[in-house]
This record gives sequence, structure tokens and C-alpha cells, in this order.
Amino acid sequence: MKNRNHFEYVGNIHVHSTYSDGALPPSGIAAIGAKVGLDFVILNDHDFMAKELHLEDEGFYGSVLLLVGLEIGERYHHYLAFDLKEAVLAKGLSPQQVIDRVNAQGGFGFLAHPFEKGMPFVEKSVAYTWNDLSVSGYTGISIWNFTSRWKERVRSPIHGLVLLLFKSQLLKGPSKRTLRFWDDSCQRRKVVAIGGSDAHGSEFTWKGITIRPLSYHYLLRSINIHILLSEPLSKDFNVAKQQVYDAMRKGNLCIAHDALARADGFRFYFKNESGEQCYGQGDEAGFKPGTFEIKLPRYAEVRLVRNGDEESRKRGKRVSIIAQRPGVYRVEAYLKVPFFGWRPWIFSNPIYLR
Repeated sequence: MKNRNHFEYVGNIHVHSTYSDGALPPSGIAAIGAKVGLDFVILNDHDFMAKELHLEDEGFYGSVLLLVGLEIGERYHHYLAFDLKEAVLAKGLSPQQVIDRVNAQGGFGFLAHPFEKGMPFVEKSVAYTWNDLSVSGYTGISIWNFTSRWKERVRSPIHGLVLLLFKSQLLKGPSKRTLRFWDDSCQRRKVVAIGGSDAHGSEFTWKGITIRPLSYHYLLRSINIHILLSEPLSKDFNVAKQQVYDAMRKGNLCIAHDALARADGFRFYFKNESGEQCYGQGDEAGFKPGTFEIKLPRYAEVRLVRNGDEESRKRGKRVSIIAQRPGVYRVEAYLKVPFFGWRPWIFSNPIYLR
């Protein structure tokens, strides 16, 4: 039976350290990752600040695997690059050239926060958008960035206070524009979705008051990716590194807002009518009638999306939905939070049944 990935590992990606504009060194970030129950953390420091790719910091820090990538780009076109052998610096390069140089050394990457809006309060809505949508060769898109989505709603000190008190409960899911761009892209080819915290651990000062609104301890348990492997994560660093990166390349993962509730145990797969073939997130196959099976660790509202449009909506911990036509299928799960209603929780990668 194809694709029975039973081994799940949780990681936080798009994290900044003191090599760029983060508040802690890699070792300190890894230590917090261990405290909040992560299996891996991936750093993506800014290329124009870090200048170098600090692969010397990679390795196991106790139980946590720490990997090092880059966030390439300064004013616009930020690109989250992984599995690099050496640094790629964006200065003087077009967005397409950045992608091509990452690919040329065997790396892969994702458009970072392509349609973010910026924070109205203090930062005057300065946003680091991706403007050239004609590019090709990228692996996927970061559809859910905690820091970007949180900052977009801070319009005043009052908004900031409310959003600090209810960070988890009020966080919006991926924007409609981001999801539409992703869904449209998936009609042409496989496009992997990831999400991340964009953690900096920075202090914020306003009128003499200094706070740390989004700490590493909080953000490293916010928007995580849950990868699925066919074998346990190796204790050998080089093997483990490729296991994580292979899952990210293939889209064998979901994105989850674990600060609402840990999404461990979420599964989304498709079985054809004979039951002989089974496909999971990131898989591509010719269509045959069958059934989607969705398993969740908590009672949730499940929305099955086909080619960007909602196909079915059900509630439960185990949901089965019959599929009778080809398409690119993915799942969104919403968790009911007291006083706040149904909140965005899990976004799967698609199963491509062409």
C-alpha cells in the first residue's frame, strides 16, 4: 500500500538568531525548542545581515535537531531557502536569479509572506511583499506566518494590548489572497505549502515602555509544521537533515497553529475503492473514485477544498468524504474556542488526483 507515513515530527521554521535581527544565539533557540516539545528548528536569518551561512551551528542539541537556512532578500521578495551549501546573497540579483542560484546548489525554497500587509501602528504598514509573481522554480509558498498575521491587526495601543492578551485566539488564518494564489498555482504544478513563526524575540519600546510582545518561548509553539516520515527520524545528523528536507520538498506535512492545541495525530489520506492504494499529503496520482479519510486529535470542523473551492464541510474527530471527480484536494480544520468561535487550526498540503 503506497504512502503509509506513520512517524510524525514537529518543527518550527523561519526563526531568526543573533546572526541577523534575532535576540538569541542558535543554541539558546534550540534550548527553547526542547522546552516547548519540538523535534526540530530551522533558522532563516537575513542574508543581508548574516552575510554567511552558519552551517557550523547545525546539529542535535539534546533532542532537538537544529538546521540552518537563509531568508534571502531585503526590501522585497523574501525567499526562505533550505539545504544550502553556501550563502546566496540577494544584492544585485533578480528574484528569479535568487531562486535559480538556490536550485543550482541543490537547495530549495519558498516565497515568504508574499502578500503581507505590515503593521499600521508605529511601522506605518511597511510590508515585505513578493511582487514578481512570474517567477518559476520555487518549491512552494509560506502560506501562514504568525508574526505577519499578528502585526497586521495592530492599529493602535488598544489593539496591541488586546492582541497580546489573546494572541492565540485572535490569530487569523492564511489570507484569502494567499490561499487563492496557492490553489491556482497547484492547478499548474505541485506547490508545497509551509508555515512558520518568523520569530525574532525582539523588544518593542513605545513612550518609554519596553516589552517583548512575541517571545521565542511563545512563537516556537505557534505556527509549526508537522512532517510525516516512513521511518523514525535518524540519530545520525546528516541522515536526519535529509529526512526533514525531503518531507518539506515533497509536501509530506501539514501546517498547524499549535498554540491553540497541538495537532499531533492529524492525518489526511485518500484510498481508492479497492483499498489497494493509499495516498497522503504531497502525493500525486491518477484519479480513481475513492474516499478521503481525515483523522484529528480533537473534535473540529473539517473543510475539504477542491481546486480552491470548498467541496464539503463536516465536524468530528474522524471524517470520511467520498470523492467522485479528479482535482487537487486539501483540508482545513477549525477548532472551536470558548468565546471566540471556530478558529483556524490546521491546513494540510494537497493530495493531487489529476
